Amino acid sequence: MRLRITFSKSGALRYTGHLDLHSLWERTVRRAGLPLAYTQGFHPGPKIQLASALPLGFIGRAEIVDLWITEPVNSFDHPFKEILQPAAPPGLVISSVEVVDEHSPALQTQVVSAEYEVTLLEAGDGAGLAGGISALLDAGSLPRERRGKTYDLRTLIESLELLPGGGSGEPRLHMRLAARAGATGRPEEVLDALGIQFENTRIERTRLILQGAE
Repeated sequence: MRLRITFSKSGALRYTGHLDLHSLWERTVRRAGLPLAYTQGFHPGPKIQLASALPLGFIGRAEIVDLWITEPVNSFDHPFKEILQPAAPPGLVISSVEVVDEHSPALQTQVVSAEYEVTLLEAGDGAGLAGGISALLDAGSLPRERRGKTYDLRTLIESLELLPGGGSGEPRLHMRLAARAGATGRPEEVLDALGIQFENTRIERTRLILQGAE
């Protein structure tokens, strides 16, 4: 049986890397007493799939993980959320657990876009920022280089807007960026194109969009 879990990752877990998060989920499932399924072969591993790696320091508000267990849903006396949450470490909060098609494609291949909210920790020129966003969206292309290869950042920006200030009045940006294999937009690169220093921001990934979902 394949479970799809949506969860948030904040606090000290912001600095937990992708591989360590995979191990953290394995430990959480074990502590919860769920019968985790393992792959076959010479080096069996837990059947756990994280949707998308989250850079260190980013907050994840709606991350997704798929995991497989070896017993059917009617074998358990309580909802999976109630079973798993007490076993989770601080900073990991489960918002939903659902049973999905066991044979659907790998979770990583289903992600098509990601949404981010960026808080600017240093006040700036709001009008200037709005103008910069308009100029960036109006650009026919935004050639950039990543790992020695040239790419067009503009094609990876699906939406970008300036939001009203938060509780402390800081300007905020909302971004929806492509997140497909070989075509992944990064918020820090959008910030750089706007002339904003990455170190002066707080970045939260607020949503992962899967194929067929809007």
